Amino acid sequence: MKQIISEELEQFHCSILLEEVKEKIRKLKAYGVEDDRIVAVMNEEELFPQLIITEEFKIMLSGDNPIEVEMEPLVKAVYLLFLSHPEGIVLKYLPDYRKELTALYLKLRPYGLTDRVKKSIIDVTNPTQNSINEKCTRIRKLFASILPKSVARYYAISGKRGEAKKIDLVRANVIWKCKLPNSQGL
Repeated sequence: MKQIISEELEQFHCSILLEEVKEKIRKLKAYGVEDDRIVAVMNEEELFPQLIITEEFKIMLSGDNPIEVEMEPLVKAVYLLFLSHPEGIVLKYLPDYRKELTALYLKLRPYGLTDRVKKSIIDVTNPTQNSINEKCTRIRKLFASILPKSVARYYAISGKRGEAKKIDLVRANVIWKCKLPNSQGL
């Protein structure tokens, strides 16, 4: 009986604390503090795992048991492209990023481009085709399978129709251990 009362009391205290946190967040927003800043503070408390891009271009989530986020090469190249552009990319301008995406793909698969891969890169950078949306959906589902939904959305590529699509993860939480290729040399 004593344990039941203790658990109920603990739940009651937690609900009060959560209401206080909500109220503080409302006040911060009223003062003009943006969501990204609030999330950054939450990141400092390690609520979100760090995203680490290794020297071998592996995508890892930090923690006691680091997790590799495995993606097929073109999907990974798309993800790294968006990750390297924190301002986001408007999909209608994707053809402007074709060389950069190709350079990223070649880092992941250095043995060259087949005709099939070249066509896939053209398709994914063609805003009139659905290929880019398919890749973004795969990425979103992948992170949702690893992380809580409320956290996973910050790791996925998202954005409103017609506006820049981007990864909302605070960039201080992204660690690049690799050097991104220079698309100018292609």
